[in-house]
Amino acid sequence: MKRNITFLLMFILGKTLAQSNLENYSVDPASVEQSNVPKGEIIKFTYDNSKIFPGTEREVSIYIPVQYDGKKPACVYVNQDGIQWKAPIVFDNLIHSKEMPITIGVFITPGKVKTKNAENAIDRFNRSFEYDGLGDNYVRFLLEEILPEVEKIKTKDGRSIILSKNGNDRAIGGSSSGAVCAFTVAWERPEEFSRVFSAIGTYTGLRGADRYDILVRKHEPKPIRIFLQDGSNDLNIYAGDWWKANESMERALTFSGYDVKHIWGEGAHNGQHGTAVFPEAMRWLWRDYPNKIKTGSTNNPFLKDILIENEGWELVGENYGFTEGTAVNAKGEVFFQDIPNAKTYKITLDGKVEVYIEDSKKASGTTFSKAGDMITATGGWSQPPTKQVHAYKDNKSYSVLAEETPGNDVSISYNGNVYVTSPDGREKPSKLYLIKPNGERTIVDEGLKFANGLCFSPDQTQLYVTESASHWVWVYSILPDGSLANKQRFGWLHVLDKDENAWSDGIKCDKEGRIYVTSLSGLQVMDQLGRVNAIIPVPKTKGQVSNLCFGGPNFDILYASIHDKVYKRKVNVQGANNFEMPIKPKNPKL
Repeated sequence: MKRNITFLLMFILGKTLAQSNLENYSVDPASVEQSNVPKGEIIKFTYDNSKIFPGTEREVSIYIPVQYDGKKPACVYVNQDGIQWKAPIVFDNLIHSKEMPITIGVFITPGKVKTKNAENAIDRFNRSFEYDGLGDNYVRFLLEEILPEVEKIKTKDGRSIILSKNGNDRAIGGSSSGAVCAFTVAWERPEEFSRVFSAIGTYTGLRGADRYDILVRKHEPKPIRIFLQDGSNDLNIYAGDWWKANESMERALTFSGYDVKHIWGEGAHNGQHGTAVFPEAMRWLWRDYPNKIKTGSTNNPFLKDILIENEGWELVGENYGFTEGTAVNAKGEVFFQDIPNAKTYKITLDGKVEVYIEDSKKASGTTFSKAGDMITATGGWSQPPTKQVHAYKDNKSYSVLAEETPGNDVSISYNGNVYVTSPDGREKPSKLYLIKPNGERTIVDEGLKFANGLCFSPDQTQLYVTESASHWVWVYSILPDGSLANKQRFGWLHVLDKDENAWSDGIKCDKEGRIYVTSLSGLQVMDQLGRVNAIIPVPKTKGQVSNLCFGGPNFDILYASIHDKVYKRKVNVQGANNFEMPIKPKNPKL
């Protein structure tokens, strides 16, 4: 027994010594205090007034370099877990040698909710919730609470602290969960933070960060520069393999065209290697400053086929109540509904927005027939509810295609069959109506959780329907008589960390068979097998994107209705129109 214990102790000691030998790093001169370099000032305060993380308190340390004069905005570096990496010394040296700009450091510890009974209870530790969780909570915490609080403070000699609001002037970093938090901040708001230092990053399955490598590959690239560090002896536990996760992140970022650099070692889950490479990371992240960090070129073939380089979103119109029902006619003119104000708008081919119908009966869904009629669906918005499907030959009057058919969205096939989604709140099962050219109305399906948008495949043999209260898009086969068969969950959509569903809404196809779905994550683009291959972010407003269509004379301008605004973007693809002869797309890649 003693021999076994002795052997075990020797084995552990050997492993420890071997590991310690792996963690001997050369010291960068910028990590050592230099007698001829002026030293910056550190100011500390406690912040305990958060509305985003209520009840928490934390320590904030502010580094102010000697070179900062308090007269104009300074660059910013934010770090989680407080002061790490010998950062004040590094900043003193690199700012003095002009290898990084004049930068104010903001070092923040994770929040704690203090217990009222210290003898019999412990504090609530908020680190994992704040750092590991995806979503915009932490970046809002920085922008709305911490950074404004920092700017209230004066230096010892009375200088004001003025922080730059330009994302190109802001960097953020951290280790482990703090590194994931840093990446999440830039991922959510690249226009606010564009430079990231990530050491031993926890891109694993604690609170969803294991999804990042896939999201990076699918998303339209963002203007972010990132420096990654990790070691092959990092953690390999229940939540995942840290080393392989960091490798996977680096490969995903490279695949998607990001400006990324990595330094791999053999170290463990600690800050030793991160401290050794921090000066190099700062030099690299701030190199060529003040040149703006550019968006890279992705290797995602779906995105490359769809998007045009340097073509972004353009505002078409704003200050509406709520925009929906985006649709196009055979000329390429685009129409949308302002539901609360009961108006239909037309976007002319020269880009002008004009009122088309003064009283739309608060219609939502909109489509066009091959004869040029505009078909609209009305539902529960108006009081009393209209619950009708209308057909307009012009903007003066309409005929009623169906009574007692509360509709959310509508589409009409080339042969004249009209399909209407009819949700009845989030709890009750939805109905799907078919209105035939002879006026006969039938219910062709029931049961989806808030059936919303719908569209046909380019050959008009399949009907796709979004289920807003889940992460699914459903598919049906369209039979010769217009009825539906072979109902199946089809499209698997990504769901944001803060949401319980994708809230898919509008849906359209292009002529190659790609399926574009509006969601809380932006436009999720599926292939013909229902796999999301690409995610196209939309401009941030106070609401989500509700619908889309392909407009313009060549149907190659993507229009999106986003809450009170409408945007457009030129693309490389053409929309598949239900009023045109059905076309057979190419076979999908299996």
